[in-house]
This record gives sequence, C-alpha cells and structure tokens, in this order.
Amino acid sequence: MPRFSSKRRVEHSADQMFDLVADVECYPEFVPLCHSLKVRQRTPAADGKEIVVADMTVSFKLVRETFTSKVTLDRPNLKILVEYLRGPFSNLENRWTFEPKSDQACDVGFFISYEFRSRMLAMLMGAMFDTAFQRFASAFEKRADAVYGTGRAAT
Repeated sequence: MPRFSSKRRVEHSADQMFDLVADVECYPEFVPLCHSLKVRQRTPAADGKEIVVADMTVSFKLVRETFTSKVTLDRPNLKILVEYLRGPFSNLENRWTFEPKSDQACDVGFFISYEFRSRMLAMLMGAMFDTAFQRFASAFEKRADAVYGTGRAAT
C-alpha cells in the first residue's frame, strides 16, 4: 500500500497551521489535485473536537473521482485524523500533527496511506498521487505564508 509521510518545521504557530488544515472548504484554492470539496456535515463533538464529513473531488487530466471522508479536528491535541468512508479507495488513512516549537514556529507532521479499489485506477492515478502527496506539505506552507505572512506568525 503506497504511503507518504513528512515532518516540516514552519515559521507559523501550531494553532495557525491547525486552522489552515482544518479549513477544508478552501482546499480547492491551493491543494494539488483537489478540484472541489463539499462539506456535508459539521458537528461539534465532546472534549473540544469537531467532526466534519466532506466529499472531495480530485481530478487529473480526464480522470475525476469523488470520495467521502470523516475528518476529526482535535484542537486540544493539535491533531487531525481523516478516515475514509466511501469512493474509489479500498483504504485511505491521513493524519496531521502540529507540534509547537515556539510562539512563531511548529513542526507539521503529515502521513497518508492509500490503496485504490481498482487496479486500472491505481495505474492511472497512482504515480500522480505519489507526486501530489510529496507536494502537499509545501502547498500548505505556501498557503500559510500567503494567509499569515512570511517569516513571522500573525497574532
């Protein structure tokens, strides 16, 4: 099963980076391959968490696939867990962590593993997905610089 993980130090606070990743509605503006995203449900949960169910459509050339996932936004622990519900994958797991290093810097951890249901879809999109996931971390970092400014954390 393909997997990708990275850990990057960014010059933005852990809270800022959490907010940026939690703002799933904005993904089509900057996330590689994300054509559209529709939030179906947003529910506050116990202990400060929030559950979001969303449909994301990814596209590359003539291939377009939509999948549904459950996103647990765990603000108290600065973690985000994405659980696959339905779509073209047989398995998809995605986790984000945000570890404060100072008031203006944090380490952002990103992990994803996935497996397509269809062999043909895996052949069509597999290599492209690998490349896209390698670009995810930098896409979020660039977005943070655009939203919060470069080299400093906004207050």
